[in-house]
Amino acid sequence: MIEIEHLTKVYGTHEAVSDLSFRVESGQIYGFLGPNGAGKSTTMNIMTGCLSATSGQVCIDGYDIFEEPQKAKKLIGYLPEHPPLYPNETPLEYLRFVGEAKGLRGEELERQIGEVVAQTKIESVQGRRICTLSKGFQQRVGIAQALLGNPSIIVLDEPTVGLDPIQIIEIRALIKELGHRHTVIFSSHILSEVQNICDQILILSKGHLVAFDTPENLERQMLRSNEISLVTEASPDEALHILCQVEGVTDSQLSPREDGLLQIHLSSDCDDLTALCRRLFFAFAGQNRALLELSSKKASLEDVFLELTEQNDALPQAPEDPKAPESSKSPQGPESSQNFEERQGSDQ
Repeated sequence: MIEIEHLTKVYGTHEAVSDLSFRVESGQIYGFLGPNGAGKSTTMNIMTGCLSATSGQVCIDGYDIFEEPQKAKKLIGYLPEHPPLYPNETPLEYLRFVGEAKGLRGEELERQIGEVVAQTKIESVQGRRICTLSKGFQQRVGIAQALLGNPSIIVLDEPTVGLDPIQIIEIRALIKELGHRHTVIFSSHILSEVQNICDQILILSKGHLVAFDTPENLERQMLRSNEISLVTEASPDEALHILCQVEGVTDSQLSPREDGLLQIHLSSDCDDLTALCRRLFFAFAGQNRALLELSSKKASLEDVFLELTEQNDALPQAPEDPKAPESSKSPQGPESSQNFEERQGSDQ
C-alpha cells in the first residue's frame, strides 16, 4: 500500500508536481495517465526514492520513503523511463549484479534470477550482450531487474515507449500477468493502453491530480453524454415536436442553416445509440420530414482525458517562493545504490 500526502516538487520557478494526495491499495494495476510534462515521471521518481520532494510525504506500507528509505525501497521494484542497463553485459551478468546490489546471495540469487528470466521470457537472449538486443528485449531485461527481490510493488515508467506494435502487445500482456502477483503502477500517455490494462486510473495534468477512478466510472461519470448529430428539412418547431416523442434524448441544440436546413445536436444517456438512431429515423419519417444526415458519437476515455486536461489549463498556478529550498527532504538510498552509481560511472 502506498500513501501520498500533499506531495509537491518545485524546480526553480517551475512546479512539476502540485499538492498530490492519493492512496494505492494492494493487488491492483494502476495507470498514471497524462500528457508529456504532466508530472508522471517526477511523481514516480519521488515515490521510489530516486528524487527528493520539496514538500509532502510518501509512505510505502507504513515506511516513510524519506525517513526509512532502505525498508521502503525493499518493497519496490522500479523500471525508469530509460532502463539503467549495462550494454556490454549479458542479461544474466546484469541481473546477477543487480541481485547482489539488492542483497541476494548464493542459491537464492540464482533461484530468483531463473524465475525472473522465465517470467519475462528472456531465456533465448540471456547469454547475449544487452547492446545487441532489440528494444523490446531490453525492456524485458529492465522489468526482470525490477522483479528481483520479489518486491510487492512494481513501478514502470513508460514501459512501452519506443516499441513496435508486436513488442507493445507482449509488454502489455506481461504487465497484466505481473498484476496477478504484485501491485503494479505504470505511466503512459497512450489512452488505450491504460484503459485495457488498469483497474484504476490516475489522470495528471500540469502537476495536478485531476481524476482518480476506474476506467468504467470515468467514462460513465465524467464525460458529456453520448452525442448524435443530424440534419433535417423540418422546421425548428416541427423538430422539437418530433424530438419530444423520442425516448432517450436528454438535450438538444437546434441551429438553422443558411441553406434552409436544420442542424441538430442531441445528447443522450442511452447505452444503445443504434436503437436511438433508429427511433429518430422513424420518428422524422413518420412526420414526413426527411433526415439528410444522421451520425452518432459514443463516449470514450479519450474524451475524458481531453476534457479533464483542457479544464486544467485554466487552473491558477500556485505562487512560488524564490527563497524556498529546492528540497526539504533528501532520501538516502541503501549503500548498494552508491555502489550502483559507481559501477555505472566506471562503464562510461
